[in-house]
Amino acid sequence: MAKENRRESKLLPTHEAPYRGLRVLDFGQGIASPYCAMLLAVYGADVVKVEPPEGDWSRFLGTTYGSQTTLSAVYNRGKRSLCLDMKQKEAVAIAQRLAKDCDVLIEGFRPGVAARLGIGYEELARDNPGLIYLSVSAFGQSGPYSKRPGSDSVAQAFSGLVSVNVGNDGTPHRVGATISDVVTGVYAFQAIATTLFARSTVGTGRWIDVNLCASTSALLGHKVAEHILEGGAPRALNVPAGSYQTSDGWMMVTLVNEPQYKRLCAAIERDDLASDPRFADFAARADSADTLISQLREVFLTQPTDAWLARLHAADLIAERILNPGEWLRNAHVEATNAAVCQDTPGVGPVYTPRTPGIASLSEDHLRPSPDIGQDSYEVLLQAGFDRNAIDELVKAGAVRQAKDQAKGAAA
Repeated sequence: MAKENRRESKLLPTHEAPYRGLRVLDFGQGIASPYCAMLLAVYGADVVKVEPPEGDWSRFLGTTYGSQTTLSAVYNRGKRSLCLDMKQKEAVAIAQRLAKDCDVLIEGFRPGVAARLGIGYEELARDNPGLIYLSVSAFGQSGPYSKRPGSDSVAQAFSGLVSVNVGNDGTPHRVGATISDVVTGVYAFQAIATTLFARSTVGTGRWIDVNLCASTSALLGHKVAEHILEGGAPRALNVPAGSYQTSDGWMMVTLVNEPQYKRLCAAIERDDLASDPRFADFAARADSADTLISQLREVFLTQPTDAWLARLHAADLIAERILNPGEWLRNAHVEATNAAVCQDTPGVGPVYTPRTPGIASLSEDHLRPSPDIGQDSYEVLLQAGFDRNAIDELVKAGAVRQAKDQAKGAAA
């Protein structure tokens, strides 16, 4: 039935929607695995979010708006919701049946849980050898830490990211955004994309293991090599780059080559700092960072941000005002480049988020908003070939759940 629906569809893949016709089951909760599934939806895939009766836990983390939070409303765009109580064998049988005809399955259970539920890769791949199966976890599917619980904060700490994010108070801090979850979703998406490319030649799918800690470690790039080569105490990279307070706000100033330091000194009318041997090059400035940075702080406090940016940009230096997310959204450049997208989400209102970089273009404007729990249960099962009466019985038994407004429509 589902295969016939796909063949009958007149919508073909395009550059903006290359995954039209691709079917995805998203068992993930939180951010990392749902974000990966959302990216597939951005590029045209039909994504069914399979949720437990209580819903994805991200629906209740933060301020709630009905059955949503900003986390669930942002990272579940473009999906349909099927609510299954996987504690019941009938629900497991539904999941297995849907998996036989899907291209990608994403799960974020602790290692071993999916297999115990009856939806592990080895069992599903017997009936669907082309299945691309993605497992997202904290520490991976193997190793001594594989069974440990984890989170974005734990991944930031374990990977070394927190250790290199030391504040002026001398304390290592986590990054104030769910960066480990988000980057894991991006790495998971690219792993699926490359596997889809290989499947067209190889003919089979595979099991992909992506985890938060490895993904966050990959963000650090050169930091691991630097730590070893410099004996565990690497110099700061490009002193005096950093954030500076002005008379009316904050700005970021950075340097990538030596001539820029001399232009910086000239722009702030402190040529004495350019000729001081303590600050002769990046290495010397790193060794005398406290002395140099304290002087720059005093200088930058004397004028407002706009005045400093005018000077620094005139000198072809890299600097910009530090914005909060709301200021970013209202920024003239962001508006001119259409860098944000908004979905009107029922029960929430307008949900603004940065547009996905790349080729998605304006297709993201037409994503359906994040669904309510079980909002599309009937539609998904009917398209999969289930009889309406059979679905009614599954709902009565509690194996399938549906949103309240859908229940009224089904009864009618």
